[in-house]
Amino acid sequence: MLLHIENDHNRFRQIIKGKIKGNLRKYISNGEMIGRQGKELVSIPLPQIDTPKFRFGDNGRGGAGEGKGEPGTPVSGQEGEEGQGQAGNQPGQHLREVELTMDELAEILGEELELPNIEPRGKKEIISEKDKYTGISRVGPESLRHFKRTFREALKRQIITGQFNMERPQIVPIRDDFRYRSWKTTSLPQSNAVIIYMMDVSGSMWDDQKQIVRLETFWLDTWLNYQYKGLQTRYIVHDAQAAEVDRETFFTIRENGGTVISSAYELCHKIIEEDYPMDEWNIYCFHFSDGDNWSREDNKTCAEVLKTKLLPVCNLFGYGQVESTYGSGEFIDFLEENIEDKENVVLSYIPDKDAIYDSIKDFLGKGK
Repeated sequence: MLLHIENDHNRFRQIIKGKIKGNLRKYISNGEMIGRQGKELVSIPLPQIDTPKFRFGDNGRGGAGEGKGEPGTPVSGQEGEEGQGQAGNQPGQHLREVELTMDELAEILGEELELPNIEPRGKKEIISEKDKYTGISRVGPESLRHFKRTFREALKRQIITGQFNMERPQIVPIRDDFRYRSWKTTSLPQSNAVIIYMMDVSGSMWDDQKQIVRLETFWLDTWLNYQYKGLQTRYIVHDAQAAEVDRETFFTIRENGGTVISSAYELCHKIIEEDYPMDEWNIYCFHFSDGDNWSREDNKTCAEVLKTKLLPVCNLFGYGQVESTYGSGEFIDFLEENIEDKENVVLSYIPDKDAIYDSIKDFLGKGK
């Protein structure tokens, strides 16, 4: 019975994953999931999925395929009832919230976008310890008691001793039947990785544009956390000057100053130089802006910093440009002309939320 239930549950999980994959573009462009994220789980609202089951009908009421009917007669044989409020003629949609682990969500993302697993560059690895359950023991803490194995042992004992009654099956474990999960601690190599996010927060970056950045970083985090355990994240905001901030400030701050992009690139390089030596860390940098830099001279400064300081140490540098509200948004064009021939640079134009799906594939599709 337990095996059948487990198989049914696994099939149901596969149905759920299929539904999520089929609607992944919608989920990626919808910020609702971010608000439903817990520490280890994320809740996803899905249309109601019912497992098939028989329903008993009303005897003698008739139904579809039973005798003649009049046009307009309800198929169920029941008259409609008046409801409260204004009338409507459309059925409601029933939603069920399904919880997935962040790793399961990352697997779905990788399968649907056909993302290659990241191959860390040949950098120094740290050693992490992990407890792995390897077997079954007769002793252990109650929190690790293996209930299925415990009841199996109790059933075996009752059958052997003749205590099991087929007419009134009842399994009562005793102390000798208890079984516990056992584990051993293993040392695993673990690659270090850090993401440094940079965002233009000048007056031309509105809330809608920041929401696009917020959604994109959620999915970038989801995939990179799946690839690197213990990922670190840093945040830089800039207008005419750059500063490091926490995550909440990164998505809520808004300034009225101008835009000097090179200030963010210089600060990013300083953070890497002080805290993340390239022989020990896999480094990912993502910059988001509307592309309206203060001057062409600063564009040239940005290109110089990228070529000489950031690209030599980064696994990947991604620049995402959202829709420009006022200006020309020419920065992405400048980078295309001066930087794009570098293998570890990805440029992505993100005019609206619907473009986030393709932008994520742009950034992560190389497996850097």
